[in-house]
Amino acid sequence: MATQYTIGLDYGTNSVRALIVNVANGAEVAAAVCTYSHGTQGVILARDPNLARQHPLDYINGAEITIRQALAAAKKSVKGFKAEQVVGIGVDTTGSTPLPVDVNGQPLAFSKKFASNPAALAWLWKDHTGIAEAAEITSLATKIRPQYLAKCGGTYSSEWFFSKILKCLRTAPSVFNAAHSWIELSDFVPAALTGTLAPDQFTAGVCAAGHKAMFNEGWGGYPDVEFLSKLDPKLGALRARLPKKVRAVDTAAGKLTVAWAKQTGLKAGIPVAVGAFDAHTGAIGAGVKPGTLVKIIGTSTCDISVKLNTKKLADVPGVCGIVDGSVLPGYFGIEAGQSAVGDIFNWWVNYIQPHGEKLSHKALDAEALNLKPGESGLLALDWNNGNRTILVDQQLTGLLVGQTLYTTPAEVYRALIEATAYGALTIINRFEEYGVKIDEVVNCGGIAEKSAITMQIYADVTGRPMKISRSAQTCALGSAIAAAVIAGAHKDFAAAQKKMTGLKPKVYRPNPKAHAVYKELYSLYKELHDAFGTQNWNGNLYGVMKSLIEIRSRVRK
Repeated sequence: MATQYTIGLDYGTNSVRALIVNVANGAEVAAAVCTYSHGTQGVILARDPNLARQHPLDYINGAEITIRQALAAAKKSVKGFKAEQVVGIGVDTTGSTPLPVDVNGQPLAFSKKFASNPAALAWLWKDHTGIAEAAEITSLATKIRPQYLAKCGGTYSSEWFFSKILKCLRTAPSVFNAAHSWIELSDFVPAALTGTLAPDQFTAGVCAAGHKAMFNEGWGGYPDVEFLSKLDPKLGALRARLPKKVRAVDTAAGKLTVAWAKQTGLKAGIPVAVGAFDAHTGAIGAGVKPGTLVKIIGTSTCDISVKLNTKKLADVPGVCGIVDGSVLPGYFGIEAGQSAVGDIFNWWVNYIQPHGEKLSHKALDAEALNLKPGESGLLALDWNNGNRTILVDQQLTGLLVGQTLYTTPAEVYRALIEATAYGALTIINRFEEYGVKIDEVVNCGGIAEKSAITMQIYADVTGRPMKISRSAQTCALGSAIAAAVIAGAHKDFAAAQKKMTGLKPKVYRPNPKAHAVYKELYSLYKELHDAFGTQNWNGNLYGVMKSLIEIRSRVRK
């Protein structure tokens, strides 16, 4: 029997990747990447720092280009490889990245009337223009539908579905009025590939709907008409035009069309899985199971864990949602994360450019590695792009305490890494406070692959070993695993993960001495965290700088 392969399509912030995977052993035989052509590195920006949009044409073109290139690469790397051996496609994307569509499901951005209107584009996950709308949604839900908030951490975010749609309604009514509906990028791509964009054929993913659009079978799906109408009657009317079919990634959205088969070189009729967010498929690709926290570390970080849905799970304040089936069928998917991690490091290296030149991350890694915990006397907050978890406040900003006339670029760089590690520990602590035990941490993404200092600091701060996923492309791999399941190559996700995932032999283990110092520093971080991030804090910050100096002096001795 010929070897079977699946394709994982992974739509990131700046590019799309196609990964071809052997379903028998998870071997990644070929890949191709296409950077989006519109905007700055694929992101359309404006003077408003909260605005971030993308052109849906980049999604369509990116799929065709990367699939073709990946198939060509597979023919070179695997003797006798044929496109007919690809038996399915899985899709993951950023989110929440909704886009307005017409009555046929086509993006409004494709029409001449709205071609130059930024509101008709896809509203990228990191678009925060709906801050006021998110606060309004949170306030109303607190008063009349507290159950909606309980499943999404207690606060509705400006990064999410309805905040963006309500913002469009308020600021670009011509676009809102022209839109028949709004769909997530993770739903748009599978529907485009299968020709099921029309509302009567369309299938949405429970991952996006549950985590970002307050969808829950317990209250009949999306938020009810009364609730949405109190925000705006037109939003209430939209409720009837939202997707009727909402499924998990173990379901096919449809079959690849003849037109797409011709465009890509694949076989027509192969199944395409219902889409999900990149972090959730990344968790699948990293082998997530109960007790495992998967950290997908990139420009931002998403933290994913799962727990069997046969027992009631307490609502966890501050997380990005608890959704049945959003990661693995039969499990609650629990999502948290940090709004900026790699972006913070890039800000320091590329934007600030210490020493007036563009130093490399590798060079700063090497310098920072020579520093001891606490040696710099610095302490930072990791909120340069707001706080996703556990405060859910995109109006928070970064902070650096303790700098002197002798502070070096490497010291600041290390302090920024440490800040993201403190943020990571805060999330782990919140999970465990509410009964989600974390026995191991599996990391994936470029930073986990390339930055040994980051992984060691994370181990030292959290007091937990840091494991690394075998795959450097876990999001795409997870999508390929979903494709393998819907194509019948594996009977279920557990069987597919057993064959197709793994860990690298290298494990970063906590240094007891470093961990002891970081416990002191973390208590100071929590002081700053609560002082600047909560309304109820009533402490005194006088001792923070003094404690940093005392720790610095002791460590340097």
